[in-house]
Amino acid sequence: MNWTPRRQRFRAILSGARCIHPASVFDPISARIAEELGFEAGMFAGSVASLTVLGAPDLILLTSSEFAGQAYRIARAGTLPLLVDADHGHGNALNVMRTVEELESAGVAALTIEDTLLPRRFGAGETALVSLEEGVGKMRAALAARQDPDLVIVGRTSALQQAGIEDAIARGIAYERAGVDALFFLGVRTPAQLAAIAGAVTLPIILGGIPPELADPAALAAHRVRLCLQGHQPFAAAVNAVYETLKALRSGTAPKDLRGIASTHLMKRLTRDADYARWTKEFLGGE
Repeated sequence: MNWTPRRQRFRAILSGARCIHPASVFDPISARIAEELGFEAGMFAGSVASLTVLGAPDLILLTSSEFAGQAYRIARAGTLPLLVDADHGHGNALNVMRTVEELESAGVAALTIEDTLLPRRFGAGETALVSLEEGVGKMRAALAARQDPDLVIVGRTSALQQAGIEDAIARGIAYERAGVDALFFLGVRTPAQLAAIAGAVTLPIILGGIPPELADPAALAAHRVRLCLQGHQPFAAAVNAVYETLKALRSGTAPKDLRGIASTHLMKRLTRDADYARWTKEFLGGE
């Protein structure tokens, strides 16, 4: 498949003047729903990947191959530009290179590499950060592994939560100098923090979850925030829908009396039933 056009559309978001909210997606159908509803980009998070593939919490139990496999299934389902959370690159800088190769081949438009020390070490308390030097090395390795120049490499840091604003800014500056295309900051909670970060770096900014007082799209855009995540409620909503449906069936509710079921029309549209019917007629014969 030709992945380049969607990567170019993601770059257009970064070079634009608006702040968008990517859709949290986790499988082909959710990606098609997001695309049909007009979302400009999708986000496939590591936490959601662990829940989707393993049914397990986000404890770095998912392998890079498992993650790339699910990312590919999402990417091939449509043309939605997909931003993915590649965690720490699944190891050291050489592992980062392998991760970038796999995710580029899977068709993602952009990926984040973070500077968190993962997985959690024996006897450690809270999650720690790798050194600034190692973080820079991972960013450089990610860029070296990239083959399609339109693939977006994002340097991600949780230093604001772990070490404070000065360290977060220092890491952002260092990753920018290493050559990444955008910067992802976790833990921004105040307008002053955002202003300080935006004033210290020049790249487009991506933010994780933010408090309501920061949620003004115009103010975010003015600080070069181009994507702002809203959480991963769609997966939780899907889990609740399946749970309640199975619970109702188990308690004796007749299938015809179930509520909240997708219509036949919606299911056919999202599964591209008309396309498959046309292809079946054209290539397999019959009426």
